Order: sequence, then C-alpha cells, then structure tokens
Amino acid sequence: MNLFRINTSAWTEEDFFLVTNLTEEQIESVIEPMVSAEREASEENDDVIPNEAYCKELQKAFPDAVVVMYNVDDEPTLEF
Repeated sequence: MNLFRINTSAWTEEDFFLVTNLTEEQIESVIEPMVSAEREASEENDDVIPNEAYCKELQKAFPDAVVVMYNVDDEPTLEF
C-alpha cells in the first residue's frame, strides 16, 4: 500500500490523501487529464472538481484497486 498526498490546486487546504495500491503513474494517468480539463474550463466558469470525483475516476479506471481517500481536514491526528 502507498500513501500519497494529492495536490490539484494552488490551495493546500484542498489537498487530499490517497491510501492505495496504485502506482504514482497510474494515479497521474487519471488525475492529470482531469486537472488540465478543470484548469481550461476555469477560464470560462468557476466549476471545481470535488476530490471525491478524482477518487471515483480512479476506481472506475482501476476497479480491482484499493482507493481510500482522506481530506486534509480529516487527517487523523494523535495528540499526546
């Protein structure tokens, strides 16, 4: 399993984490075209792709993969 922090915008608060058995290349093959399309469309409107949509597309592209998403705000924190 791998842990990735995914950044799709200039705002780190929109980052999310993926726990997955996918490789970096597999993730990029799905997410990069979506980010490019979102950036091109943002010149015309303010539509934003939600993080959950990236995960759904990964699951569609790789149905046998494990894909678990955590938003940065949902990050588990241990305090001592």
